[in-house]
Amino acid sequence: MSTDYWAVLGDSERDQWRYVPLKTIGPLHFGMSREGAVATMAKQGFTAEQHNMGGWHSTGRTQWRVEFSKPQSAWSRPAVKCYFVEGTGLTCVLVDGRLGPQVTHEGIRLIGRRPSELFEDMESYADQHDVGLRSSPGGDLFVDGFEIELGAQRAGDAVVSWALFCNPGEIAGTSWDIAPSEVWRHW
Repeated sequence: MSTDYWAVLGDSERDQWRYVPLKTIGPLHFGMSREGAVATMAKQGFTAEQHNMGGWHSTGRTQWRVEFSKPQSAWSRPAVKCYFVEGTGLTCVLVDGRLGPQVTHEGIRLIGRRPSELFEDMESYADQHDVGLRSSPGGDLFVDGFEIELGAQRAGDAVVSWALFCNPGEIAGTSWDIAPSEVWRHW
């Protein structure tokens, strides 16, 4: 049986991205156009597959999911998924735990890690900087101000961390009225 399906890239095999909450993640910036993101990611060696997800709630604006991959085995999944709303641009970036870029914020590596080790780093950061630490309904921890949602995904008999980065801004004059976790259901 091939184990390529469960392969987890090491940090040295991943693109190295930095994250600035509500502004940028790697070469992408929140609010950028779908076309701009595709061109930017192509320069980084990613191919794109675009999916029209229909209208955004009652606004009538079209929502798009763009899946970015690098050449890998036929069983691999996208390394990064980006979500766009017409007229707003890039609102969310979902980075795969097995194949996605390593994203670092405040010195903490967020992607492809054992959740328990990542959560220890998050807790230590929160203690050292006297900021709040929250827990999702699923028990995943995150630091106030990081503006991310963390989770774990299967990698064979183990699990590794993934992350969802969001800045939805205002969509058609209506504040973001859906939890970021609703976006990753399309993962």
